[in-house]
Amino acid sequence: MNVHAVQRLRSKLAKGKSVHGMWITLEAPSLTEIGVAMGLDWIVIDAEHGHLDWKEIVEHLRAAARSDTAILVRITEDNPGLIKRALDLGADGVVVPHVETAAQLRKIVKMAHFPPTGTRGIGAERATCWGQCLPQHIKEAATHTLVVPLLESVAGIKHLPEMLKVEGVEIFWFGPADHSASAGYAGQWEGPGIAEQIIDSIRRITTAGKNAGILVRNEEDMALRQSQGVRVIGLGMDAALIIASLRRMLAAAGKKPQMQTSLNP
Repeated sequence: MNVHAVQRLRSKLAKGKSVHGMWITLEAPSLTEIGVAMGLDWIVIDAEHGHLDWKEIVEHLRAAARSDTAILVRITEDNPGLIKRALDLGADGVVVPHVETAAQLRKIVKMAHFPPTGTRGIGAERATCWGQCLPQHIKEAATHTLVVPLLESVAGIKHLPEMLKVEGVEIFWFGPADHSASAGYAGQWEGPGIAEQIIDSIRRITTAGKNAGILVRNEEDMALRQSQGVRVIGLGMDAALIIASLRRMLAAAGKKPQMQTSLNP
C-alpha cells in the first residue's frame, strides 16, 4: 500500500484542507495515470457498478503506484472476500456501499484488518510484494488502511450517530441518488427532504471529528458542498467529466450537444 499517499491525505484533512479526487468507471488505466499526473489526492475505482473486472482494477492500481495519490476500490457489497482481494491487490482502502448500522460497519472494519484486531487473511500478492514483505505490510496496514462507508439510504442516515462511534473509520461518503431512491424518489439526485438530511449529517460528521465526502456536479455545487463542511470532494466520474467537456466544446462549435440516450440506431 502507499503509506505516503495515505499520510499526505490525512495531513491535509487534519489541517482543514479539502482533498480532491475522481471516480474511475472506465477500463483504461491511462485515466488513473492522468489523474495522478494532475495531482489528485485520491482516486476511487468503482467496481460496484459497470463492467470493470479484476484485471482492469489491478491495472488502475498499478497506474497510481509510488505516487502522491491514495487509491481505493469501491466493492459491490460488504463481503470479506471482496475486501480482502481489493486490499491484497494493493488498494489503500475500500469504499463499501449501503452501510446502514454500526454493527455492520464494525464487521467491515474487521474484514479490512489482519488478526488479532480483524479477520483479513494473509496473502502473497501485490500488497505484500508477492510475499516478500509480509511483516512490513501487516504493520503498515494496521494503521493506514482506509475504510469508507457509503451512506445511501434513509436507514443509514438514521443510524449515523452510532456509526460515528466505530473506530477505524475517518471518512463517510454520501450517495444522494440512492438515498433519494430509498425515500421513494428514485431517479432524483436529492428528493424532497434529502438535501436537508445530508446537510445535517455532514454537520454531525464534522462535529465528531470525521470527514464527509460526496461527488459534486459542477463548480457551483463544489463551492456549496465546501461551505457545508465537506472536505473530501469528488470532482466527478471519468465518463461524466469527458461528457461535460464534450458538451462545452460542441456548444462552442455552434452545435447542440445532445447525447443519444437510446441504444437504437
